[in-house]
Amino acid sequence: MNFEIVFVVCCLAAMLVALIRDKMRPGIVLLSVVVVFMAAGIITPKQMVAGFSNRGMITVGLLFLVSEGIRQSGALGTVVKKMLPGAGATVGRAQLRLLPIVSAFSAFLNNTPVVVIFAPIIKNWAKRVGLPCTKFLIPLSYATILGGLCTLIGTSTNLVVHGMMTDRGLPGLKMFDLAYIGLPITIVGLAFIMLTSKKLLPAERPDTFEDEEAEAQEASGRHVVEVVLASRFPGLKRKLKNFDFKRRYGAEVKEIRQGGQVITENLGEVRLQQGDTLVLVADDAFTRTWGDSSVFLMMTNGREIPTRPMPAWKKWTALALLIVMIVGATVGELPAVKERFPGVKMDMFFFSAITAVVMAWLKLFPPKKYTKYISWDILITIACAFAISAAMEESGLAALIANFIKGVSGSLGAWGALALLYAVTLLITELITNNAAAALAFPLALETAAKFGVDPMPFFIAICIAASAGFATPIGYQTNLIVQGAGNYKFTDFIKVGVPMDLIVMAVSVGLIPLIWPFAPAA
Repeated sequence: MNFEIVFVVCCLAAMLVALIRDKMRPGIVLLSVVVVFMAAGIITPKQMVAGFSNRGMITVGLLFLVSEGIRQSGALGTVVKKMLPGAGATVGRAQLRLLPIVSAFSAFLNNTPVVVIFAPIIKNWAKRVGLPCTKFLIPLSYATILGGLCTLIGTSTNLVVHGMMTDRGLPGLKMFDLAYIGLPITIVGLAFIMLTSKKLLPAERPDTFEDEEAEAQEASGRHVVEVVLASRFPGLKRKLKNFDFKRRYGAEVKEIRQGGQVITENLGEVRLQQGDTLVLVADDAFTRTWGDSSVFLMMTNGREIPTRPMPAWKKWTALALLIVMIVGATVGELPAVKERFPGVKMDMFFFSAITAVVMAWLKLFPPKKYTKYISWDILITIACAFAISAAMEESGLAALIANFIKGVSGSLGAWGALALLYAVTLLITELITNNAAAALAFPLALETAAKFGVDPMPFFIAICIAASAGFATPIGYQTNLIVQGAGNYKFTDFIKVGVPMDLIVMAVSVGLIPLIWPFAPAA
């Protein structure tokens, strides 16, 4: 083992510790490691910045704007309200009507806005029809994760892997390549949720604030508001007493839900974290001012997040643009279209760029505020992922680990190596973040396939699924964090349903992937 391998291992270990301890945002953690690699001569400056010009990374940024245009149009809320059953519905029947629709939407939109839109609608509906919202919010998050496994744009991780493939001269993924494995996983996963969530998920946990208190506050012009802290909230990592929340936002914090705990005493000593749910007493001005803010993912008394008034034609135009983007990117990959337009690569980057710009022209989202709708930390994380992958390859670490994986897999061969790579990727994504997991796993997939002399595609598909299918912890996926506070869930609630989900998805993936993408000899 040479010095470069030891150096890269130490840096990656430090990166994992920093990500797990959550002292800084993932983007700055990965950027710090990449700068150290460049300074040590492990990678060149060109390799360090290569990810920032990758089409996959830029596509993720454009899709943030497309998702925001759909969110602000109000089209999703209109559709889901029509799908929810009325009084007399059972948990099972309601889940059967709702969850497949949620998965279908999240296959083409960023998961976070889907959950942010649907969660307050479902919470309010459940209260109205007398069903516990706890039976729906974790399933809502899981349904969005499952839907994201079905298409190239379903989650940023798929686009990261796609970008890394094209970066190495490989063909990359088409729009519906992942559907061959994603659809079976979604069907099995949704069936498991519907069959077991009624028993495994808790009954309704009542809010600390009773209805009488809420009514009293409303009588004085103030009411109870729930907000979920987003990544841009300026008080993250600070104690509440050191962050003058009331002066900044004109609202008083009465309760904090953090990590499955409900905190109502000594609130000033609580250190605020992304994903915390704060129960506030505020007036209508707070909702108007901050309802469309990137500081909060907001839910107001179980009602929908307030959005700008939008005429009906804009709602349907937003959906039409989304459909054109999806169909265009799918048709654009057909050989006949490529032959007809050889000078234009009509892929998802091409159509997402057009769609985002047209949405800005039509003011489906405020064009002057477009930068606030892009998660820059995710983009920086993705861009740095390319450099980390390069460092693992350049140092020889990826080849060393691939040799180890080949040795451990033994008589199981490439199939055993696939299962081991899936398990390692899944563990990393449950502990840190999905895009970092894909960054670490991609060079291992490439090198492992080379050791067995087979096509790397089965391994690439495996890390797409494993890096996105984090069900067992609330920190494994941002949508899990959002519903944790909204549903008053404990950490163990995710364990009960999420661990079996992880194992089921892994079994289906490892069993089916080599049948769909065989371990053919490398070209």
